[in-house]
Amino acid sequence: MSGASSSDQPIRRILHIDMDAFYASVEQRDDPSLRGLPLAVGRGEERGVVAAASYEARRFGVRSAMPSIVAKRRCPELLFVPPRFEVYRAVSAQIHAIFARYTLIIQPLSLDEAYLDVTHAIAEHGSATAIAEKIRAAIRAETNLTASAGVSYNRFLAKLASDHRKPDGLFVITPRMGPAFAASLKVEQFHGIGPATAAKMHRLGIQTGADLRECSIDKLRAHFGKSAEFYYGISRGIDERLVVADRVRKSIGTETTFETDVHSFDEASAALTRLAAKLWASCEKRKLSGRTATLKVKYADFQIVTRARSQAFPVSSEMVLLELGLAALKPLFPADKGIRLLGLTLSSLMMQTSKDTQQMLLFQE
Repeated sequence: MSGASSSDQPIRRILHIDMDAFYASVEQRDDPSLRGLPLAVGRGEERGVVAAASYEARRFGVRSAMPSIVAKRRCPELLFVPPRFEVYRAVSAQIHAIFARYTLIIQPLSLDEAYLDVTHAIAEHGSATAIAEKIRAAIRAETNLTASAGVSYNRFLAKLASDHRKPDGLFVITPRMGPAFAASLKVEQFHGIGPATAAKMHRLGIQTGADLRECSIDKLRAHFGKSAEFYYGISRGIDERLVVADRVRKSIGTETTFETDVHSFDEASAALTRLAAKLWASCEKRKLSGRTATLKVKYADFQIVTRARSQAFPVSSEMVLLELGLAALKPLFPADKGIRLLGLTLSSLMMQTSKDTQQMLLFQE
């Protein structure tokens, strides 16, 4: 992709690189006996959850975030392996080092995917498509893993393009193709339109991008509020969002799913104590603290409630973090139903510094 727009501004060249079944592929790479088999990364116990699934498992309908018991029902031969997040982080660092050979404008979305703006690449590497091919080849050569890539003139279409030829594929959506490509898709295929919004659009008679494009901006505002402009734009292949380098996390958290439902405050507080210790260890490793602790409770009927507690100054210790968590937990007891999952998150993040020099960081998308 090359050229300039009518306003003499260069057409942006955006890549979306997405590793193929990342966690599962790392496990199959490191243990050849797992290759070709339906594999899930996660806890295989009854109350476990699938963190990732190999393509062999996906053919049976196994997906990430699916309860393990449902996954086993869909694929009785499914193999579970425990996650090794330190390994995944190390491989992710290798992949991001490859990205950095071509551009400094890298926006990670997770360990296994990122947007890259190569409009002004570090060195002359040819077209955006050529850069994507070189990145995919380097990933394969240096990690023995495969990645899919999407190439387009904005983030929305680059993401759609990377999904279009998975796994181990590359697809380009040019400025001439963009509007028609967006119009041809079902709205639930749009990145940025979730299941609830898609269902609402269906109720309004909006099934495809073409249907969405027929809606006036006033109609979209009436039904979708501040998201209207975004939906109006993407239905026409327009997305002005920039690729933002060095995104800083807004929160850090951890959670646990219980083997059997928890009913007593003593059991829940013991679990919360362990979560606070784990979360504070992660904060110290990253030199982070925060002012707001948020408790997440998922009940046996899958109802989720969150309760937040804040203070004027950043959390200074594991004990303070636990006290905030307990303050949010206590009002939920006595509980009239069992608790399936408990989580604890720290937000309003800032660097851990001395009290005299504490300074809030600005965390923006």
